[in-house]
Order: sequence, then C-alpha cells, then structure tokens
Amino acid sequence: MSQNLSEQEIIRREKLKALEAAGIQAYPAPLYPVSHYSQDIKSAFTEDNKDAFADVTLAGRVMSINDKGKVFFIKIQDSKGIIQLYVKRDEICPQEDKSFWSLVIKGLDLGDFLGVKGFVFITRTGETSIHAKELTLLAKSLKPLPVVKRDESGQVFDAVSDPEFRYRQRYADLVINPDVKDTFIKRTKIINTIREFLNAQGALEVDTPVLQAIPGGAAARPFITHHNALDIPFYLRIANELYLKRLIVGGFDWVYEFSRNFRNEGMDRTHNPEFTVLEWYTAYKDYIWMMETTEQLMEKLAIAIHGTTEVPLGDKTISFKAPFKRISIFDAIKENTGIDISDKDEEGLRDVCKELKIEVPPNIGKGKLIDEIFGETAEHTYTQPTFIIDYPIEMSPLTKKHREKQGLVERFELMINGKEIANAYSELNDPVDQRERFEEQSKLMERGDDEAMFIDQDFLRALEYGMPPTSGIGIGIDRLVMMLTNQASIQDVLLFPQMRPEKQD
Repeated sequence: MSQNLSEQEIIRREKLKALEAAGIQAYPAPLYPVSHYSQDIKSAFTEDNKDAFADVTLAGRVMSINDKGKVFFIKIQDSKGIIQLYVKRDEICPQEDKSFWSLVIKGLDLGDFLGVKGFVFITRTGETSIHAKELTLLAKSLKPLPVVKRDESGQVFDAVSDPEFRYRQRYADLVINPDVKDTFIKRTKIINTIREFLNAQGALEVDTPVLQAIPGGAAARPFITHHNALDIPFYLRIANELYLKRLIVGGFDWVYEFSRNFRNEGMDRTHNPEFTVLEWYTAYKDYIWMMETTEQLMEKLAIAIHGTTEVPLGDKTISFKAPFKRISIFDAIKENTGIDISDKDEEGLRDVCKELKIEVPPNIGKGKLIDEIFGETAEHTYTQPTFIIDYPIEMSPLTKKHREKQGLVERFELMINGKEIANAYSELNDPVDQRERFEEQSKLMERGDDEAMFIDQDFLRALEYGMPPTSGIGIGIDRLVMMLTNQASIQDVLLFPQMRPEKQD
C-alpha cells in the first residue's frame, strides 16, 4: 500500500538508503550496553569524582543538533532526561577519509536513536556533557516529531497541546511533552503505594474474570460479546464485586484487585468506557472502619506524591488530612436545595425534579431519582474530601440495611473536587434480603432501566453458604490520579484513551 509522504519523510528515507548502501545498519540487532542515564550523571558528576565517569555509555533519542562544522553539539533524551553530547569530527573519524562522518553525522535527524561512549565533563558554559569517543546509530526515525520550543536547559516552554494529536499519538506526546511522562510515572507510584498499604495489612491481591456470563456488581450498561465455543453471549465486566465476595465466602479475610472495567456509557472529562477500579473486601468490618481506613490511605498517597497532605488542583488546594467531613445524602441535598426529600415517594421525588428543573426519564425508580437530584444539586459542591453517607435502600441493592435508620443502608461515597472517587458499603450478607433486592432490580429492568442489575443466581447460592460480616470499597483509580497529579481530564491520565477510529486516506 502506498503512503502519502511529506518532503521531510522522503528525505529521511533517502538518508536511510544511503546509510544502508554504505553498510551502516540503521536498525542493528545486538544489545547496546547502556551503563549510565542522563539525570543520574547530571546529579552525581563533579570535577572531584570525574574519574568515576571516565568511561560511560548512554543511549537516547536525538532532540537537537547544533552544527559547528567540525564539532557538533547533540542533545539526546533517555528515559530519565536530556543530556548534551560534544562530538568532534576528528575524534569520531580520525582517518583522512571523512565520508563516515558525512554519512552518520550529516545523516542524523531529530528523533533518531543514538548510542554514545565517552567521558563526562563540564563545558565552558557550565553544562554537564558527554565528550563522545564513539557513536552508534541505533534506530532511524522516518517521521519527524512535532517541533516544541525549549529553553537553554532543555525544558519545554511551548508544548504541543492539541488533544487530537496527543491522545491519538501518545507515543509522540510522551517524547515531546516531558510533563506527560511524569504524570504516568506518578500513576504507577500511586498504584504501588496502594499495594504496599494493603499488603502490609495482610490483604491478598487476586484476579477475577473479565468476561462474565452475568454483568453484576454495579448498575451500568455493559458491553456485550459472544463466546463462540460455548455459543452464548458474554459481557465485559462492569465490576468485580460479586466475585470478590465469593472469595470472602470461600474463607479469605481480605482480598483486593485492580480491576479493568468496561461500561457502555458516555464519555466526558471524568468518564471513559474502559477504566480502572481498585476494589477490596474485608471480613468482620463495617463501613465506619472503611471510612477510617480510606482516610489513612488517602493521606498516605498525598504524602507519597507531594510530600504533604495539601495537594494543588487547578486553582484550589485539596487537603487530604484526616478526618474528612461526613454528611448524609439527604442532608447534603437539603444543605444545597433547602428541600427535605427523606420522606418522599417516587411521585414526590418526580415533583421535586420538576421544581428543580431536572429532566429525568419516565422509566427510572426512586433510587435513580434521588441519585439524579443529588448529582444535579449537591455533588459538585463538595470540593474538599467528604463522605456522603447513609443512602436510601433503593439506591443500594448490595448494601446492608442501616443498623439504626429505617429505610437507609450503610454506604458512603467519597467526594473530592465535586466528583465521586470511592463507593463503599457494609456488605449485604443476608441471602434472603439479597434475593428480594435483586428481584426489585429485575422489575426496574422490565420498566426499561437498562442499568438495573441482573439476578446472579450463583452469587445468591454462595451467600446461602454463609458470608461473614464484610465491608467493601471501590476506588476509581483514574479519577484519583487526576486529583493527585493536577489533571483536568481523565484522558490525561490514561495512556491510550478511547477515540473514534482515525480516517485513513
């Protein structure tokens, strides 16, 4: 298939042919023995310890070339940063015939991967650099990177910001926008910190199915696929809750999973159809213990990433210092609307929606109506970490009834910056009650609610064997990373967010 090539792409391919014709491999097979990294050298090198840096080997991508005739200053970017190479023609090519110099140095382009052996020194301008003794072309770049502006230290001050380019070509975005790479390094650090926190307390990390015969554990619209061997429909999981609870039935006291979930719903700055959730379930605990444990984890994460519990987010500062505010969902709605909906039936709630000018579909029940009212009037007002607690039973088909308050359940959602970050319960372990709740969900499905839960008969059977008192939580990892890395869009914390297929010529 032919390609429509730009002038730059044609020139680079001509350089590639010239290199190959001269016997220079543009994509050599042998390993390249990297001994040092840019940032490590720049942090550690001094004139007093220069002997320790008399023989170094680095590799990276060419980010700038400054041609001084018989001397080149080349900056390469490795996985830790950028460093300058001092390349002298007569040292790289000491023989009379300088054709090698012309082929390799003149054949270099921005974006090529280059290996260098040499020693470290400090230039007259005070820049720690590598005096090159040997160069090796490691990979030829056939497509030019977008041009960004950098200051004298190599820091980008005019980054490429076009989201169509950045999200679709994340590989190039990571090269030219170093702050992007830093965000994903922090994402990994956040996940590792959570693992350390849970493992230190005896939790066991497990795996549960992504393909499920029944999409359970949440109220959401699933993606549907087909299992050819079994000749039945399967669903991509919307949650892993019911499988993790089966493990509590089976005798594990504390299990967790970083679950890749899929929900066939809308996309916006805080929603992506494929997302990551941490869920854990702990036997013999309740939602009050879970709130306290969540506060401990959030404090630990803020300190791990920022060194403090005070975290910048846009023009705000979020305090992750425990304890967090706690308020019931009814009081939160009343606090923001002046309306007490705690004694309203479905028709009364629809009247409240009309009064507040909230449009709701006719086929949703009481739980969804309360959720709509809270989402439209109150959710966005909770900037600092706040536990919204004690939900009505209609909103929570997997949650234990409140020990004191009739018609409510023991549930909380953690709100930060006006968005839900976590959802937790004292888990329902009464199999009779759970069956009745599932049957109520089935009635909602018959009314046309395509997010109502399926009845999972095997899960009910598991509960009938007996599940101890348990508390469980789901934490949205993508949103949490947004909060802790000061990102406004979920696409900025996903390496490869979903996009429409690119149109090809």
